Parts: sequence; structure tokens; C-alpha cells
Amino acid sequence: MRSKSKGAVLIVSMIFVLIFSALAVNMASFSGINVQIAENQCQADNARACAESGLEVIRYWVNQASISGNTSSSERFSQMAASIQSELDDDSIANISTSCDGSTITIPNVTLDSETGQSFSATISQIDDDLLQVDVTGTYGSTSRTIRAHYQFGTRANTVFDFGVASRGPLSLSGNIDMEGANISVESNAYIESEDALLALSIIGNSHIAGNVKIVNPIGMVDLQGGQAGIGGETGQDAIDNHVEFGVPPSEFPEPTPSIFASYATNIVDANTDTSVDVNLTNVRIVAGTNPIFSGQAILNGVVFIETPNVVTFTGNASLTAIVVGDGDWTDDSGTNQINFSGNVESLPVSELPAEAQFEGLHDQTGTFIMAPGFHVSFTGSFTSLSGAIAGNGIEFSGNAGGTINGSIINYSNEEVCLTGNSDLQFNRSGIDKIPAGFVAEIVLHYDPASYSEPTL
Repeated sequence: MRSKSKGAVLIVSMIFVLIFSALAVNMASFSGINVQIAENQCQADNARACAESGLEVIRYWVNQASISGNTSSSERFSQMAASIQSELDDDSIANISTSCDGSTITIPNVTLDSETGQSFSATISQIDDDLLQVDVTGTYGSTSRTIRAHYQFGTRANTVFDFGVASRGPLSLSGNIDMEGANISVESNAYIESEDALLALSIIGNSHIAGNVKIVNPIGMVDLQGGQAGIGGETGQDAIDNHVEFGVPPSEFPEPTPSIFASYATNIVDANTDTSVDVNLTNVRIVAGTNPIFSGQAILNGVVFIETPNVVTFTGNASLTAIVVGDGDWTDDSGTNQINFSGNVESLPVSELPAEAQFEGLHDQTGTFIMAPGFHVSFTGSFTSLSGAIAGNGIEFSGNAGGTINGSIINYSNEEVCLTGNSDLQFNRSGIDKIPAGFVAEIVLHYDPASYSEPTL
């Protein structure tokens, strides 16, 4: 019996050895599979990370694209493609290139890390006139993953018309100038970029800005000189600490489009026109090089279209139920072209023009008084009210020039806006809910985060 028991124990022991050996083999096998799964997951995650890095790169360069608001919907895609490539070339980015076949922009393989084989490629496809689809494929070794997102054409949320004064250059107040809101103080808020000048805002004497000031240049400076020089109802360092913000994001300067008013300007003012006497003119075109001086009573209705080069001066009383338009270049800061008002100015909106064929379509072009890219604009006489926004390259109010401005002062120039003298400027922007006539917002692309997906291609 004992011999038989010893044999049975041996057999049972061997069975257990076989079972545990099989379990060990299976565990080793499962362990190897788990390692491979983990490696595959790691590669997939790295590939997805490459795709997400690529998407951020694409987002950055798409955000740099500049598309004129005058671009038709059928041309926006090709304009965007050209703008992106231009930005890449300007910044000497050699490892990213684009090609466009009319409806798809292709960005071939872009290396992120050559040692690990990390890279991405992308396509930007036009779904319709307003919607784009971006597919970015990330690669890690032999593994790739694709993510997809949508962009929509639109305009920027913030424009310079959200301020009383907006200037690419510095702003200077001296004397007894008060910038106030006609209804609430924020109507007189000021926006200053001053990227080329450290002194962004200078207030000297008894001048004051009732609203707040936003400055794009993060190292811009504010100089307040005089006991009453202030901002937001405070003076000294408290005014700067509590009412000035530095390093703000840039706001958009909408593009001026003088050409839309050119067809109205059918009556010629040239060297043969006597502007030293009283004149009553309608829809006029001031021919280049005329340099007229309106020294009598000047009544102007409709559109006053000024060709470049020109220096147009009003020394007498000027009554305008009109939009004054200059056809200059909004990047021209030379001061060669000028519009000067040294007499009294009366300004009424074009909505008050008579219902006549010569003004057809003009009555709705409201919100703008002067749109003169490339022109230095100055006021040294008096006025009660100006009918809309004033835009130019270099703007100056001096002497007794003061009153209500029913809109904004927009300076496209890097030169400063100068407000000097003894008058108050009141900004009435109440009820303004659209960009003034003649200006078009830049077209940009808005990323839709809700559209993010990982499609199976």
C-alpha cells in the first residue's frame, strides 16, 4: 500500500508541475502581448500627439492669413492659400510648404523629430464658401493617426470702432482738452498700439480722458504732466494704475474702401474752379494736384472725392451734408496729402440728403464723415457736431476745434494723434452697432473646437 501511495504522490506532483508550467508559459505569453499592446498604444498616442502638434502649427499660420473684406466668397480660399504661403516665405519658414489646387491646400510631410520619426502632414479642404475642413495626420515610426477640425470664414470680434480714439501711433493731449463720452465715459475710451514708440500716451496740462486707455505695446509708457492731467477721473499714478491696460491684444483696423463712392463724384473741381468765392457743390471730384483752398462759404452735398496727391483746405465756413473721401494709401504716413479745416464746420449725415436720383443708395451710407486713407486730417476751427467717424493717417485737433463727434477718430498712421488747445471733444457712439460706411472688416478664420474628431480614413 505504501508503494502505491508513493507512486500516486509522484504522479500528482508531476501534474501540478505541468499545470504551473503551463500557467507560467501563458503568463509569459500574456505579458508579451501586454507589452506589445502597450507599445502599440504608446506609438498611437505619440502619433496622435504629432497630429495635435500639427494642428496647432496649422492654426497658428491660418491665423496669420490676411484676407481683404472686399474679397468675393469664391476667391477667399485661394487668397487664404496665397496669404499663408506669403507669411511662411516672409518668416523664412523652409520646412513647411503649401500647394493649392483650387479647393484643397496640401501641406506635405513636416518633420517634428527626425530621430524618432515624428512628423505630420495636412490638408485644408473647402467644404463650401464659408466652411473649411482641416485633416492633420501625425506619424510616429510606422504608426499614424488623423484628427479633423473645421474652420469658418468670419470677421474679428473687436474693431477699433469700439473706441472713441483708436490710433496705430501714440496719442498726445496738451492744453485744456477733455475727451468725454456724450452719454457714458466708455464712449471716450482710447486704444493705442504705439508699436514703434515707447511713449504711447502723453497728457500735459489740464487735459483729461474720461474713459479708460488700452495700449498694445506691453512696454509702452504713459506720461502725465500737470496737476489736472488725468484718466478716468483720477490723476497721477492712480490714473495709470487704475485706468490704463498694457499689452492688450490688437484690435482690427477695418480696411477703408474709397472706390465704392467714386461713381457718385461726377462734378469736377480742378484748377479752373474758383474756390475763393462762395460755392454750392454736389457730388464733386477734386482732381489730383488741384490743391484747392475754399475760402468762402462752401456748401458740399453728397460725396466729396479727393484724388491724390492733393492738399484741400477750408479756411471759410464749410457746411457738409456729405462723406469726404480720399483715395490715398492707408499705409502712406508721409503727410503729402492733407485735408485741413481751419474755419467753422457744420456737418450733417447723408441720410438727410434729399430723395433725388443723384443721391440714390447714399442715404444708407451712414456713420462716416471723413474716410481719407493716406491723408493727414486737421481741424483748427470750431464745430458743434461732426456726423460720423473720422479716419486718416495723422489726425490733429487744435485751437478751438471741439464739439461732438458722432463716431470714432481712427488713425491708421504710426504718427501720433495730436489734440491741443482749449476745447472739449465729446464722443457719441450710442446706437452704433455696425462698421461705418465705406469700411470692410478683414476676413479671418474661426476655429470650431466642437468639430474636433478622429476619423477613420
